[in-house]
Amino acid sequence: MSLVEVMVASGLGSLVLSAVMAITFFSARSFAAVSNYVDLDAKSRTALDKMSQEIRQADALTSCGRVGNKTEAVFTGKDAITGAPYTLTYTHQQNLKTLTRTRNAGTPQVLLSECDSIDWYMYKRSMTNGTDSPILTTDPTQCKVVQLTWACSRKIFGNKANTESVQSAEIVIRKK
Repeated sequence: MSLVEVMVASGLGSLVLSAVMAITFFSARSFAAVSNYVDLDAKSRTALDKMSQEIRQADALTSCGRVGNKTEAVFTGKDAITGAPYTLTYTHQQNLKTLTRTRNAGTPQVLLSECDSIDWYMYKRSMTNGTDSPILTTDPTQCKVVQLTWACSRKIFGNKANTESVQSAEIVIRKK
């Protein structure tokens, strides 16, 4: 073999190896992004299912709003089995990026981590003229429908990437 043949073979081998490494790196990054998205979506759905069930069974929304870096929604109700009154609080702490659930001032249970933002909207029972859209209200005592929307995201290899999960739901307080 001549020196020219060895150099050409080395050059071609380096190009092929570089292409394989680039494809492997891209595939690993894509797999991590998809895995993050699936995990975020599963956790968001689980949290939304739990919250929907509890909010539907609540008697009323007593307060909802932002206080400092926290957003809270407080519901009251009566236990279906014992009939004992309870208070259910959902708190999003923006600095910790957590959504927690607290029942009767007990130990907070983290429903979501890596939760960037959450928005609560309150609607009245009556509908808008001639449509099926409820009327927005700022008074918790008039709230019949609660809409919540949150966004969660994660970092991949130190960078915030397209691994964002957004959940939204309108929940009717059945007992009101």
